[in-house]
Amino acid sequence: MKYNPNQIEAKWQKYWSENQTFKAANDSAKPKYFVLDMFPYPSGAGLHVGHPLGYIASDIYARYKRHKGFNVLHPQGYDSFGLPAEQYAIQTGQHPEKTTKENIARYREQLDKIGFSFDWSREVRTSNPDYYKWTQWIFIQLFNSWYNNDSDKAEDISTLTAIFEKEGNATVNAVCDEAIVPFTAAQWNAFSKEEQEKILLQYRLTYLAETEVNWCPALGTVLANDEIINGVSERGGHPVIRKKMTQWSMRISAYAERLLQGLETIDWSESIKESQRNWIGKSVGAAVTFNLKGHDEKVAVFTTRPDTIFGVTFMTLAPEHELVTKITTPEQKQAVDAYIEATAKRSERDRMADVKTISGVFTGAYAEHPFTKEPIPVWIGDYVLAGYGTGAVMAVPCGDERDYAFAKHFGIPIKNIFEGVDISETAYSDKENTVIADSDFLNGLDYKKATQKAIEALEQLGQGKGKTNYRLRDAVFSRQRYWGEPFPVYYVNDLPQMIETEHLPIVLPEVEKYLPTEDGQPPLGNATVWAWDTANHKVVSNDLIDHVTVFPLELNTMPGWAGSSWYWMRYMDTHNNEAFASEEALQYWENVDLYIGGSEHATGHLLYSRFWNKFLKDKGFAPTEEPFKKLINQGMILGTSAFVYRFTMGTDVLFASKNFIVEKDGQPGVYVAFDSAQNKYIITEQESDFVPVLKIHADVNLVNASDELDIDAFKNHALYQDYKNSQFIANENGKYIVGREVEKMSKSKYNVVNPDDICEQYGADTLRLYEMFLGPLEQAKPWNTAGITGVSGFLKKLWRLYFDDNGLIVTDNEPSKEALKTLHKTIKKVQEDIENFSFNTSVSGFMIAVNELSAAKCNERAILEPLAILISPYAPHIAEELWQALGNEGSISQVPFPVFDAKHLVESSKEYPVSFNGKMRFKIELPMDLTAAEIEKIILADERTIAQLNGNAPKKVVIVPGKIINLVG
Repeated sequence: MKYNPNQIEAKWQKYWSENQTFKAANDSAKPKYFVLDMFPYPSGAGLHVGHPLGYIASDIYARYKRHKGFNVLHPQGYDSFGLPAEQYAIQTGQHPEKTTKENIARYREQLDKIGFSFDWSREVRTSNPDYYKWTQWIFIQLFNSWYNNDSDKAEDISTLTAIFEKEGNATVNAVCDEAIVPFTAAQWNAFSKEEQEKILLQYRLTYLAETEVNWCPALGTVLANDEIINGVSERGGHPVIRKKMTQWSMRISAYAERLLQGLETIDWSESIKESQRNWIGKSVGAAVTFNLKGHDEKVAVFTTRPDTIFGVTFMTLAPEHELVTKITTPEQKQAVDAYIEATAKRSERDRMADVKTISGVFTGAYAEHPFTKEPIPVWIGDYVLAGYGTGAVMAVPCGDERDYAFAKHFGIPIKNIFEGVDISETAYSDKENTVIADSDFLNGLDYKKATQKAIEALEQLGQGKGKTNYRLRDAVFSRQRYWGEPFPVYYVNDLPQMIETEHLPIVLPEVEKYLPTEDGQPPLGNATVWAWDTANHKVVSNDLIDHVTVFPLELNTMPGWAGSSWYWMRYMDTHNNEAFASEEALQYWENVDLYIGGSEHATGHLLYSRFWNKFLKDKGFAPTEEPFKKLINQGMILGTSAFVYRFTMGTDVLFASKNFIVEKDGQPGVYVAFDSAQNKYIITEQESDFVPVLKIHADVNLVNASDELDIDAFKNHALYQDYKNSQFIANENGKYIVGREVEKMSKSKYNVVNPDDICEQYGADTLRLYEMFLGPLEQAKPWNTAGITGVSGFLKKLWRLYFDDNGLIVTDNEPSKEALKTLHKTIKKVQEDIENFSFNTSVSGFMIAVNELSAAKCNERAILEPLAILISPYAPHIAEELWQALGNEGSISQVPFPVFDAKHLVESSKEYPVSFNGKMRFKIELPMDLTAAEIEKIILADERTIAQLNGNAPKKVVIVPGKIINLVG
């Protein structure tokens, strides 16, 4: 009976679907386990073999936990809003919803073929109104909340207004806007409703404010920092500039300390935790205010080194700082304006990363030193960011490398305030060994004492105080795009009002164009039915706007991270129409036990998710402080790209096989000449005939496992029509050999391998096993299709343990000790490997076990039945088929995992090699508990020993129990 993976896999995929085999219950008596994959975006390209890596790993673990008696929730869905679908809509005119549905159908087809144990009854899509209704609901909760520093949590905005009504804001300790104007209870109660709303916006957890944003003109939208790479948009590679816009923002900064402390309670890799710590960027120091000469305004700075305040010789403001235009002198205006314009074209990330470029412009203004009253020149420089701290720094070049380089470059004086330190070549940044000098009342003090004394003196002057600062800034929450969650917001006198939650969802309207409007409004500005009727509680035509009962709706949409910041909770109770999840479901599932996904989400998605989870916990909705207990970042599967080598001779285009490529002066090329006798170009050995070559990506599907290009297929491929008449110079065997390089798997590099093709040719179980076999889960590894045949052969060998050409050959005979040893050795290894996420070594263990059992001609049910269970998390289709063939009912997926018994690994006897003068002559099986003397007696009496000695007595007998028997004669 032959192993037919395609037939078997189709059969069991149909069975799982019809029987909802992996449907999780919310009220099981079993212990719960929640396994989650990072939310996939369904791109039109579908899956390549790199995408399923994490899904296979999570599926193995989910299946394993079911075998171990857990009620496992392993759901899947789609992060289906986003820019790619919108860009496609702009190009083709197709509605993003249509392309998104088509892409999801393609993804689902591919995922099903690989045999994942997802609970598809809980599928969610962020672009479905029944999902984003609750994203809108969470937004409203954030709007109606403020952060109370005294209780260290978010509270309803009504508790804040109650304080205002009784006490004013003097006693309020909140996370809020800077420069809050104090008011009394009497003043608050006398304010108009509009005035009160404006004040509350300064405290709400989501608020409207003019913010410096990353604006991409080509995409017509704001981008987050993690959507920009090297100053251009990640999507499309378009230029990004800094621009001020009125945007919705979220006060994630309120949670900075809790986000930092929470890292100590979760099982994540240290590298991911460190990325988050750096992004949060906690620093302890002082807030210092510098007066500006000739101006009423003051410059606020935050410094971690108030002990060095007497070393300040200049100040630097971010080019976007609001004071720049006010304090710049007429003489400096042209230079300052030009610098600001140039800086706007660089992203914050680029400016932070660029430590080599030194640039800046003097504003012409001077600040006043708080103690010496000396004038301090005020510069602008792009190494200072408007959104970090106050957007201004007090520059102490003697103690900071960047300030030192800036001062040297522009000839600004450098004052040395460190005792016994030479700063002629570089700044001195070792604060622990600092002794302050030339600093008035701080002279002779170390870093800690000088810091404390400087802060005390600044407080006495009213120009500073001790402060803890965070790099983490409030998150911009608006996008100028169409395909995203609509805000549940309408405007009365330009002030935002929330739509009552009972009228949600506010559904995305139809528009004719997906581009911004001609006057620069977001795409929703093209909607003709996009106004809110407060009397009838519905969306109506814009023509009905009267600013009495009908008002304009928000034109921006939410960012991509909105829907993905809470989706794991929706999986707990997907079809609930009354809440995003019931209290019972939330209490049962609590949070995600295992989360697997790519490290590219180390900051953005994971920080926002933790922020929303903590907020929902504060409000009594989420049951836990942290959303994800354990996080594993899978490594990337890299593509093995193929290259052909193109060169031209006059008007002729030629390609040379890789074996002819040489390098001359760092340039790859070939030695080539025209052979008039053969009327074609040939490879020579004459250096004078050197011609440079250009490497061109070749589609890997045109190359076989021996790196041989199918030349005819290449010439006829749609991508390479320009080379249809080109000459290919092959090797001596008539083969054109391509070059190979390991790169990121990408459509643009033509190195994508489609998992459908692998499943069709070898089966999904082979794909699953091979992806795990490639290497450790968390490491990057190159894909090599050539290696997959070995895994395919292993499954055929496994099959032959159970079947021969005539059918099932499994017996109920007692298994041998060797077979039991192999089985229990494998049980132990596989269990340990799965729990340590060492899936690659499990596959090796399976191969060893099957080889040993095949060699021992093992056909016993007592061995082969548990072996099928062991392999079922990895190769579930073949395992189900074997389980059924053995006469069992139902799915193997719920069967208890085999129990390891250590007694089968205890050796009761040992097969010794018996050597004479170091040469092994025969073997003998002896009990392990014999002494050396007992072993010697048995060996000397053995007929084979007597024959070897030929009547002579050995000079020496060397015996090490359990290891060596050697007779020296």
